[in-house]
Amino acid sequence: MAKSKNRLSQEVNAGSMADIAFLLLIFFLVTTTIASDKGILNILPPKQDPNQPPPEIKLNERNIFNILVNANDQLLVEGEYLDNTDKLADDIKDFILNFGAPDEESISLYNSLPASLRERAKRDPNSSDHPMTGGAVVSIKTNRGTSYDRYLEILDQVKRAYFEIYAERVGLTSDQYRALTGKTPAEKELIDRGKEGIPMAISIAEPDKIGGN
Repeated sequence: MAKSKNRLSQEVNAGSMADIAFLLLIFFLVTTTIASDKGILNILPPKQDPNQPPPEIKLNERNIFNILVNANDQLLVEGEYLDNTDKLADDIKDFILNFGAPDEESISLYNSLPASLRERAKRDPNSSDHPMTGGAVVSIKTNRGTSYDRYLEILDQVKRAYFEIYAERVGLTSDQYRALTGKTPAEKELIDRGKEGIPMAISIAEPDKIGGN
């Protein structure tokens, strides 16, 4: 018997494979969580008019807490070398809460502080005048060779000092205060009450163009 010349070819129907692949792609796009790098949240000053000279701000040297970091990540804090940042936040708190030359408004602020902060507050005439605007500024100046990790470590210690003061004013821990979002009136009231009269005055100077690559 002669074999049929027209044999049926066995093929896999791949017509719907493109549709399946497309549906899988949509599934993964919808269900995959993409992490976003939020970076450091800082409020930058408005852009200055290039035709206008920058405003001249005069502060007494005692009202500036100087933190210098060189290209080897070594610290010079208020003219003294520090091996680490373990006590940096405490030193900054002492500086912020100093009332070396208080005026009537800052005396009122002092009287509003809880007893624990009033006990910590000093009257050193060689340190900051008061915690209010212009009375105490923390300055961070780095070098072009300073590592980013070291910079973040120092910035975190500076912010830690402020947040610990804010938290203590409203009877919270620092972590609890930082967790406040301000989305409810109660949380916003706690945030505002903690910061009232004590702004987070941090000056980040332009790095020295020495060291590094």
